Amino acid sequence: MPRKARQRSITGYSHVIVRGIGKQILFEENKDYGYYVSLIRKYAKETGVTVCAYCLMENHVHLLLYDIDGELAMFMKKVGVSYAAYYNKKYERTGHLFQDRFISEAVEDEKYLLTVFRYILNNPSAAGICPASEYPWNSYGKYDEEESFVNTELFRHLIGDWEQYAEFIAKTNNDQCMEYQPVKKDDAWAKARIRAVLGIESGTELQTYERTRRDDALRMLKREGLTIRQIERLTGISHSVVQRA
Repeated sequence: MPRKARQRSITGYSHVIVRGIGKQILFEENKDYGYYVSLIRKYAKETGVTVCAYCLMENHVHLLLYDIDGELAMFMKKVGVSYAAYYNKKYERTGHLFQDRFISEAVEDEKYLLTVFRYILNNPSAAGICPASEYPWNSYGKYDEEESFVNTELFRHLIGDWEQYAEFIAKTNNDQCMEYQPVKKDDAWAKARIRAVLGIESGTELQTYERTRRDDALRMLKREGLTIRQIERLTGISHSVVQRA
């Protein structure tokens, strides 16, 4: 069956979400986040797509993009292909990294545009991580930053100066937007997945496995969405061994 064509935004603004396949973690360390940001900067310039806001979460990404020339799909493809190649090489994995195609919604009026803008920046706050202003991997701090690749000119006109902006973002008003519903992936969740997937009571049992069996089990846990650090912590197996598996 052919894929359904995406709805083009009349205004040019779209809220885009990309997520890891099967709850796959996309960013293991700060260098990974930084590399993804460098890619959206690079390909925004190359394709002419304007980045208005972004937020990189552990296993998904929110973007507010402006695209009047129909280059959004190409922009997302370039970013996705480049990042997947980087990630798979670095963490010695194969196969798809992202879940299907990116999902998007057209943003057709000014009120909802402001809602999406605030909603994206507030993702860390909504997830209980930290306030938007303290999160290093969203575009909160680029609101009035000169020479930034993030274009907030329209939002500065609609919202006002930095003080008004900070107040606006802090008033979440229970914003509701298209969302990727994440699973809370704390250690309790990770232990439950280890029991369910491997049929063992404690991850430390993997230390008794012979190498091939152990590495197969480690790969299964990574596919389930456990981070390398979680696996290392719950199994007692070194970071380098988990990473190579």
